[in-house]
Amino acid sequence: MGRPPLDLGTYGKIRCSQTESGWVAVANYRDFDGKTRPVLRRGKTKPEAERRLKKALAERKGPTGDSLTPDSRFKDALEAWQVKFQKLVDMGKRSPSSLDTYRSILGRHVLPGLGELRIREMTVARIDAFLGALWRSVGVDSAKTARSVISGALRIAVRDRALDTNPVRDTDPLESGRKKSPRALTREERLLWLEMLESDPAAVRKDLPDLSRFMMATGVRIGEALAVYWDDVDFEAGTVDVNYTVIRAAGLGLIRKSTKTEAGERTLPLPRWALDMLRRRREATLFPNGPVFPNSLGGLRDPSNTRRDIRKARGGDEFAWVTSHVFRKTAATILDEAGLSARVVADQLGHARPSMTQDTYLARKAVDRKAADALEGALDRADQDEPGEAAD
Repeated sequence: MGRPPLDLGTYGKIRCSQTESGWVAVANYRDFDGKTRPVLRRGKTKPEAERRLKKALAERKGPTGDSLTPDSRFKDALEAWQVKFQKLVDMGKRSPSSLDTYRSILGRHVLPGLGELRIREMTVARIDAFLGALWRSVGVDSAKTARSVISGALRIAVRDRALDTNPVRDTDPLESGRKKSPRALTREERLLWLEMLESDPAAVRKDLPDLSRFMMATGVRIGEALAVYWDDVDFEAGTVDVNYTVIRAAGLGLIRKSTKTEAGERTLPLPRWALDMLRRRREATLFPNGPVFPNSLGGLRDPSNTRRDIRKARGGDEFAWVTSHVFRKTAATILDEAGLSARVVADQLGHARPSMTQDTYLARKAVDRKAADALEGALDRADQDEPGEAAD
């Protein structure tokens, strides 16, 4: 019976011999493709040759998928996860902004707290303790992001057989407490909000009144609103294509990228008052080939800065709760109150759900015209005459 083969990534006895020019150290190494190969290093002395050989053997790695062992540092798994996530970003399957967020949490918290541990030391109790401390110190959102990073890195470790199971799955859930019910602007609040903005020169200069109207007319996210170009607006059909969002990516600045999912790419019918607003803007714009809501130079506008502008414009306590996402909730509430189905509302907002059956068997993309009809009266005054009523 032959001698059993070396384990993958290990080497046999080191053999040294002296030559005319110095010493040679050699050992058989079983590579990660299963083949055993001799590895040789030279040195002026025997110890030097051995050191060089051991260093070469330690640095010898196989293809990703077999490079991690239980004794590898957790930081090696984190590096492998980053490389994998970067490839997904390059393929357009993940957002550059998501990678930036993960890298920030990784660099500030995960690497300092866990990076030097061996993979075999990444136990449920140790991860629980780390996430609990992070939750208490910086908040549940950062802790949840850290949990995702740790879990992704340990999935690679499981794949490489450095662990049997992913311990993150058995950690305690991170809960932020009872969520507040969504709040939307009422009809009166919508009108007061626009009146307040129109009377604020800074808000007008920042283009907030029309941006608010557009977001209430469509229910789009702020990044999606700022990514709409004039070419996306079809005035004859009365629709707008929502296929992109604006993000800030490290090293790239502001970019216009495709929406998160296929469901996010949609064509939305517009209520007449929104079309009238867009026609007025089209006639006055200095940038007919650029964004509908550009920055002062006609380029893309930063969603983060625009959210800050909204916070500054909302004034005192009356609208202190208003954020850019409230306009999205407002549009959804109007559609729901009009009796539209959950599927129509989900299509309007660019959500893949609420039902797998509906997602699979119903036609998508062009949203029901009822959505625009329901939004038609979003900015009507409460005391306006109803259709069919005679004025006094």
